[in-house]
Amino acid sequence: MRKVLNKIMNLVSRGYITFSNSASKCQTLQIKMSGGEQKSDVEHIEPYGFTSRPLDGAEAVALFLDGDKSHGVVLVAGDRRYRIKSLKKGEVAVYTDEGDYIIFNRNNEINVKTKKFIVNADDAIELNTKSLTVNASSGTQFNTPSLKSSGEIEDKTSTISDIRTVYNGHTHNETNTVTRNPNQKMG
Repeated sequence: MRKVLNKIMNLVSRGYITFSNSASKCQTLQIKMSGGEQKSDVEHIEPYGFTSRPLDGAEAVALFLDGDKSHGVVLVAGDRRYRIKSLKKGEVAVYTDEGDYIIFNRNNEINVKTKKFIVNADDAIELNTKSLTVNASSGTQFNTPSLKSSGEIEDKTSTISDIRTVYNGHTHNETNTVTRNPNQKMG
């Protein structure tokens, strides 16, 4: 009976991560469990499509099949030191210890915070929305061979169409005579 009880008590263990290795197909962790017992090369089973490399000191819950602690798997690794707090019911977040996050807020809003945001798309990026606002405090730069708009382009003074109308109809006053319209019209 004592042997069965020990196996049951050894099925699940809580501990702290002391080392991680993410180079292999299945990430392995070294964990220090309650009671001071340490296990190395414990596989970290992660959900499909999601991966992370936890920091040393993060918490882990390990499962040891048949209560045999010679081969276990970590099912969950979390780090309360950096966890985003005060989410509303139903909200989801991805975060790092550096303060970066993606929060899926209520009311269909996604909130992203980082120092540098890079998107790499091999073929195209398409934004479909009613309105797009870009707030850039120090400038905006486009490195492209062509910048097109299917509608009007305007600044705080005028539109491209208005500028084209003035240019195409302008004349020159030279020594009290008026010159002809420009030979080349603005396209």
